[in-house]
Amino acid sequence: MNILYIILGVPAIIVGWLILTYNKLIVLRQRAKEAWSDIEVQLKRRYDLIPNLVETVKGYATHESGVFERVTQARTMAMGASGMKEKAEAENVLSGTLKSLFAVAEAYPDLKASQNFLELQRELTDTEDKVQASRRFYNANVRDMSIAVQTFPTNLIAQAFGFKAMEFFETASEAEKEPVKVKF
Repeated sequence: MNILYIILGVPAIIVGWLILTYNKLIVLRQRAKEAWSDIEVQLKRRYDLIPNLVETVKGYATHESGVFERVTQARTMAMGASGMKEKAEAENVLSGTLKSLFAVAEAYPDLKASQNFLELQRELTDTEDKVQASRRFYNANVRDMSIAVQTFPTNLIAQAFGFKAMEFFETASEAEKEPVKVKF
């Protein structure tokens, strides 16, 4: 009888472990996808704020059309980017053009005092903070997924079912790891 329990118990334990491991990988992948969705929500919010900000600055600095065009092009490029690397690069360019827009705003005291501009600036700063938090959350989930996919014995199940390590969402430079800062 004991041998029968062993013969039936070992395969049952192995099958149970396989099911639990597979389900763990599914949960980790879904968490990473959810975290990426959070980033996209915050980036959309950012994209929606930019035209209002540009229009506000345009009202005060009409001869700075080159800056406005660069910001608009960078926004369009960021919105159309696909893939992790392309998205990160486009976001870096957009952040740089936003900094140049805020630099232009520095030269116009009336603009800096505008309630509309101050509100848009506050909203953009808040959004930048949320993007940073979303990036950290996403990267933490990607880290957990990558560890699970690469460590033994889970890697055997991951390979068998096509689970792969995911890409981190990283900014290209140290300067881009900070939110947009504006000084008055």
